[in-house]
Amino acid sequence: MGIMMAIDTGQVPLFLAPMAGVTDLAFRLLARECGADFTISEFTAAAALTRQDAKSWHKLESDPRESPFIPQIFGGKIEEMVHCCELLQDVADIIDLNFGCPAPKVTRHCAGAALMGKPDDLVQMVENCVEISDVPITVKMRLGTDSDKINALEIAKRVEDVGASRICVHGRTLRQRYSGISNWDLITEIVDAVDIPVVANGDIVDAESALKCLEITGAAGLMIGRAAIGRPEIFHQIKSELGWQKEPPPWDNENISDNLANKRLWAWQRYVMINQELHEKIDIGHNSKESNFSNKNILRHAFSFTKGLPGGKSFRTELHNNREPKELSRSVEGFLKSLINID
Repeated sequence: MGIMMAIDTGQVPLFLAPMAGVTDLAFRLLARECGADFTISEFTAAAALTRQDAKSWHKLESDPRESPFIPQIFGGKIEEMVHCCELLQDVADIIDLNFGCPAPKVTRHCAGAALMGKPDDLVQMVENCVEISDVPITVKMRLGTDSDKINALEIAKRVEDVGASRICVHGRTLRQRYSGISNWDLITEIVDAVDIPVVANGDIVDAESALKCLEITGAAGLMIGRAAIGRPEIFHQIKSELGWQKEPPPWDNENISDNLANKRLWAWQRYVMINQELHEKIDIGHNSKESNFSNKNILRHAFSFTKGLPGGKSFRTELHNNREPKELSRSVEGFLKSLINID
């Protein structure tokens, strides 16, 4: 019967979180087909983009089906972030600045969530990017660097004052990374304190948690990250169970029964198909010859699309020996078909 709602919680947009090595263009388009309202590129280093690194610009490939296109950038130097925003003016509809990534390879350069520990620099970066940009500048951040240094509320007010158009808050600190529980109560304080939209992020894994997060925070949107890895159908699931949409899921058009293996097979085949389409018409305007059908991304997705399924663990062990994309895609398809007795 689903959750269908003891409380009248209005529909809000669902965002696919930017995740390195996960939210490539094919996966973003798949998430859109599955009900995501907004998708954001893999977070990309401003320093690499400003020196015209082809692989970094490749991450910012987009497609009309994705509109609006929201690239996310990170960096520790204000001038590089500003220059990067200038370079993105002709391709971006919105530019998102990352102050939330806890990865050591990012924070060691005082970028990502490390900038929560330097609020003056963070706010100056946002202000300077807003000043040169003709498109909206949005911000993704955490609660602070540590439980003793919670400053997200202060920073949220300040970035609103300098012109940020939207804030997304992950309810954990830098030190927590992804451990512990997302603190939705602190997100609520930010929602109440600013007039711009606030998107809640952290521990939204299904319709029940989505509803609970909305009830607590009153957020203007929900962002889903790790729960969408290998599970792009989560967006339709949430909308359907909360009564936000009545349309059947995209896989229903192919008369696919609504069980996990069937949905995974449909999603995997669709991901591969979109990837192949993009490979055929790749043109990102930066003279990149690299194929979007990359070994690294397809292997990562092959792992995630087979998690939680019978025999998945042993099958993933075999995947380590298979790095050729087309062969790997056929192997995953065969595994998923074997679970639902499709010849």
